[in-house]
Amino acid sequence: MTTYEAAGVDIEAGERAVTLMKDKVARSRRAEVVDDASGFAGLFDASALLRYRRPLLATSTDGVGTKVMIAQQYDKHDTIGIDLVGMVLDDLVVCGAEPLFMTDYIACGKVVPERVADIVGGVAEGCRLAGAALVGGETAEHPGAMEAGEYDLAGAGTGVVEAAAMLGPARVEAGDVVLGLASSGVHSNGYSLVRHVLREAALSLDAVLPELGRPLGEELLEPTRIYSLDCLELARSVDVHAYAHITGGGIESNLSRSLPGHLDALLDRSSWTPPAVFGVLAGHGRIAQRDMDRTFNLGVGMAAVVAADAADEAIRVLRERGMDAWVLGEIVPGSGQAGYR
Repeated sequence: MTTYEAAGVDIEAGERAVTLMKDKVARSRRAEVVDDASGFAGLFDASALLRYRRPLLATSTDGVGTKVMIAQQYDKHDTIGIDLVGMVLDDLVVCGAEPLFMTDYIACGKVVPERVADIVGGVAEGCRLAGAALVGGETAEHPGAMEAGEYDLAGAGTGVVEAAAMLGPARVEAGDVVLGLASSGVHSNGYSLVRHVLREAALSLDAVLPELGRPLGEELLEPTRIYSLDCLELARSVDVHAYAHITGGGIESNLSRSLPGHLDALLDRSSWTPPAVFGVLAGHGRIAQRDMDRTFNLGVGMAAVVAADAADEAIRVLRERGMDAWVLGEIVPGSGQAGYR
């Protein structure tokens, strides 16, 4: 007799995965979350938006790209979900939106309950760090389409911002200061190039390189820093005009998106030292500086554009919260581009 399990789908494993992840998901709960006994939908009490005069809902969706392949190869799955949250919810905060809730989707060749629970546990931890709730998700088993050890994940998030408080290019002025907020490493962009370097240079994820002081796999799986709460607090404390989430495309490309057409951002490359992992990749991969610039965050995970007289206080606020920040550049007349002096 043919069964669903014979086709490669293990319903009991899926149910066990749900049981294992419940406590982890509960740690991300917000007061506005409403339980749905059926479990088919995540519910959020929208009456919380009544405190806004004109609430704008913000939404974002993303994945973590081929960084999942490093997690699979290194057999470490408890931080990749944090990366997903960073990619999704830190996009929301760029316009000043407070992240409210998120859902995730995991597709895998075979449901291994402990592995799925680790992945979702990472998503829940990322949501907790961002101040958002993980209100639901889906795990799908795709035998035949994916190998047993393969998986991919994606997510979507929703936030809210007061219309009058929305940040962005329209607020940026000549004379503003650009602050760099430190990344935790490579984050979740450029991993196709990372994997190419690993192959070409025959680098093992278990290798302990002297520049890093720990296995390369641990370095490359360092989770994406979550900036949401720091950026929200900064905007409450000082005159912030814009943010730029530094993801695929690097600093110049992403910061340019937060500039009006008549202003440029002049950046000082000597204002910071990129983490050692970027030198490792550039050296072993013989990657030109221009390609490093266009691919990686190089140690700047978020940029903030603030009024000139607020820069010192902004740095103080961020450092008090444990966030390394510094003056990265300045806003000058131009054509809407970010670049180095």
